[in-house]
Amino acid sequence: MSMKIAYQGRPGAYSHLACKEAFPDSISIACETFEEVFEKTHTEETDISFIPVENSQAGRVADIHNLLPRTKLVITGEYFLKINHQLLGIKETNLKNIKFAVSHFHALAQCRDFLQTNKIKPILGTDTAGAAEALSLNEKKDTAAIASSLAAEIYNLKILKKNIQDAYHNTTRFFIMKNKLEEKRIDNIKYITSFIFKIRNMPSALYKALGGFASNKVNMLKLESYMVDGAFTATQFFVDIEGHPDDDNVNLAFEELGFFSKEVKVLGYYPADNFRREKY
Repeated sequence: MSMKIAYQGRPGAYSHLACKEAFPDSISIACETFEEVFEKTHTEETDISFIPVENSQAGRVADIHNLLPRTKLVITGEYFLKINHQLLGIKETNLKNIKFAVSHFHALAQCRDFLQTNKIKPILGTDTAGAAEALSLNEKKDTAAIASSLAAEIYNLKILKKNIQDAYHNTTRFFIMKNKLEEKRIDNIKYITSFIFKIRNMPSALYKALGGFASNKVNMLKLESYMVDGAFTATQFFVDIEGHPDDDNVNLAFEELGFFSKEVKVLGYYPADNFRREKY
């Protein structure tokens, strides 16, 4: 039986494309919201939730860091997708006919140079796949959609121009989430541990909380702060580190973190994606 994956967005969205690239033989299930994605996996309607968390150009995905601590799912893997924007049109048109391009705000911004060079006016849409779907229905010869190659395939559009993004390092990181962590640790594999914490209300608490990672030689890959429930007095931190909770140095660092924190929650530990080795 094929594995089922829940993702947020319409068919043809970049999350859908990431699911197909990461798990080619899987069945992808589209969901309206991230909450629906989590719920489908929690109730075992799907095996995995596939969630975008950050983009190299647009930054972190809105709401995700607030939703992660609340879900009962755990992070069991990561996947990096290089974002290649395609200019899509109906079968009966070509690039010289295009006067307008519809897409999500970030996609339009990431293709600004191409659009200006070709004198194409950007039109804001709700999302990339939605723009492709709408174009397939209205069949306007002077309008294009900026979306994925998968969207072109699904909505029977042709690619008028490939890879029109201005920056070729545009990459989105996804979390693979399940109901439980893998119990068996894989030997000779570099792990990443993701966790959140809230510091105690005391002088130099953050400095002291993070000191254990430095003194125990734990490499910190990411440290982000964000407000909890809109409160200016309650700050939560999201952290990625190299290592596994069973590693002696990571264990010691967590002990020190716990002393200066009022809450620590490990969201998951997982093998580092090959993209990290290829990139660095």
